[in-house]
Amino acid sequence: MSRIALDGVRKRFGATTALDGVDLEARDGELLVVVGPSGCGKSTLLRCVAGLEAVDEGAIRIGERDVTGVRPAARNVSMVFQSYALFPHLTVRENIAFGLVVREEPKKVVNERVAEASALVGVVEFLERRPYELSGGERQRVALARALVRRPDAFLLDEPLSNLDAGTRVEMRTELRRLHREIGSTMVHVTHDQVEALTLGDRIAVLDAGRVRQVGTPDEVYSRPVDRFVAGFLGTPAMNFLEPPAASRFYEIPDGTVLGVRPEHVRLGAEGVPTRVDLVEVAGSDAYVHLDRGLVARVPADSRPAEGAGVGAAFDRGAAHLFDEATGERREWQ
Repeated sequence: MSRIALDGVRKRFGATTALDGVDLEARDGELLVVVGPSGCGKSTLLRCVAGLEAVDEGAIRIGERDVTGVRPAARNVSMVFQSYALFPHLTVRENIAFGLVVREEPKKVVNERVAEASALVGVVEFLERRPYELSGGERQRVALARALVRRPDAFLLDEPLSNLDAGTRVEMRTELRRLHREIGSTMVHVTHDQVEALTLGDRIAVLDAGRVRQVGTPDEVYSRPVDRFVAGFLGTPAMNFLEPPAASRFYEIPDGTVLGVRPEHVRLGAEGVPTRVDLVEVAGSDAYVHLDRGLVARVPADSRPAEGAGVGAAFDRGAAHLFDEATGERREWQ
């Protein structure tokens, strides 16, 4: 196991700054998920760690080694890509073994490691097939096995689940979590999917415009977002934000602040601020109720109000968040 540490890493592409002084650490044996919107620098960060992109400033360490100027092959990390990157003319067995064969490992070692890796990810029965005979989820398992077989110091996962259908994505997410627990290696997983981040990571790093906004456990980042960006990015539906005129109908807030409350904390009933239901979206066991006060409430689908109904809306002060109107930073209630 090896920690991965980035210290003041900057990466520019012409006039565009992709990474702007990133300080970040993946601890030994940790599954760190880097999450953020498209174009925030997630994949660039991973490529810099792998050595596929040279950094302009800062340093990268893997374990006790400074690998900032080390070529990719000497960093001893395995990377899993979004596109699987399997050789179509090779069997699954040959794809998994490819890196070991190139390094001229003994045939006995190759066979043992292929058997071990294929068993870990559940592709033993596919070893003699070719990639075109596999589903997307099965191909991604093969890509994971190919990364595992090298026994690297760390694993870098670049949105490996984004090409999968919803059901397979959930299944593979569970498999990744199980796999991490079994092998105990350091993993850095980048994704734009907030649900994937919240359910998969030991810790989450939220990235925006090349800067790390917040790092913490899923509970910490979701329950105590450091700023308005993090609060609005994580959560489905997104957090409600009420400007002072609308917020004052619920609570008095300091000048220059915005009130935030998550949809699951909004209560609907006879009590509370009078409002009207504009729209109801049913999503399985939940319903998202859009109100004319600018609020969205998440309620059980079997107790949802009808569209056009008048209801009262309320939420506890302790469940609400304050954010500075100018900077977006979280502020504490006085």
